Amino acid sequence: MTHVGIEFTPEHPPDRIAELTALAEDQGFETAFTSSHYFNRDPFVTLSRMADATDEIRLGPGVVNPYDSHPVALAARTATIDEVSDGRAVFGVGAGDRSALSTLGIDRDRPLRRVLETVRVARRLWDGETVTHEGTFTARDAGLNLQSHEIPAYVGAQGPDMLRMAAKHADGALINYSHPDDLEWAAARIEEGRAERVLESGFEALSWASVSIAEDEGEAREAARPPVAFIAGDVAEPVLERHGIDREAAKRVSDALESGDLGTAFGHVTPAMIDAFSVAGTPETVADRFEEVLEHVDGIVVGSPLGPDLEAGVRLAAEAFERAGVAISRT
Repeated sequence: MTHVGIEFTPEHPPDRIAELTALAEDQGFETAFTSSHYFNRDPFVTLSRMADATDEIRLGPGVVNPYDSHPVALAARTATIDEVSDGRAVFGVGAGDRSALSTLGIDRDRPLRRVLETVRVARRLWDGETVTHEGTFTARDAGLNLQSHEIPAYVGAQGPDMLRMAAKHADGALINYSHPDDLEWAAARIEEGRAERVLESGFEALSWASVSIAEDEGEAREAARPPVAFIAGDVAEPVLERHGIDREAAKRVSDALESGDLGTAFGHVTPAMIDAFSVAGTPETVADRFEEVLEHVDGIVVGSPLGPDLEAGVRLAAEAFERAGVAISRT
């Protein structure tokens, strides 16, 4: 079965995100994530509202990072979401946006190791253990005053080492690519990690695709600028070369983001960046891209912005999946 997921950015109040999640559940999406950035609403408060508004859809942060919050605290918050949602939580964790962490004065040191240690410690805590850990972070006799939980851990990844680590140690990878060429490359790294997998449980590779969809293609592409800026501003040089994107153009985006000038950063996004780092267009255009993407991954999480109209974006994204031959169950 193809995994059909969705991500909402809590730039809107939690109740608004909860309403959109209920709509996504009705449209057949099986997992809903909410992203985590210091300048938006808190993802866990938002997830609690999402849980109240839904019955079956799985819910989780997508993705939190173990730098601006301690990994033990992240495990406790995720377990709380699992509790209030009757066992529907998933844990999306990654290294975080370098530019956003820089704004907070946080050095994103040893990201691969820190994410791996976060996943391992979280699992032990969810199993009811009292944990002492000395590594990229410290925990001494830490435990959760909660019942044990079985929560799948998805690692946000785009670099080769993080992709291999996710396939080796996590339940899934949220691959931060939208373009088939990037996903073909990522799938090869995933297979390298799977060859050394240490878990007996299943694993799924999901494209974490920035999707902007509308009946008007121009409006859809314009709405894609903000998330594309954050992707382009932090992407590795080999990816820029793969798509023929000038490194100086990407640096202009990155510099504006690091200075906090978001409007300028969004304005520096080029058409080539939109093509490379998002799926933007009409339902027909998006469906064609979905078909190409699904040749390399087990599913797609359609991420923000979804389009100029969020309710329409949710419905049109479900339509695009169906056009791409993906079976989803709408109510």
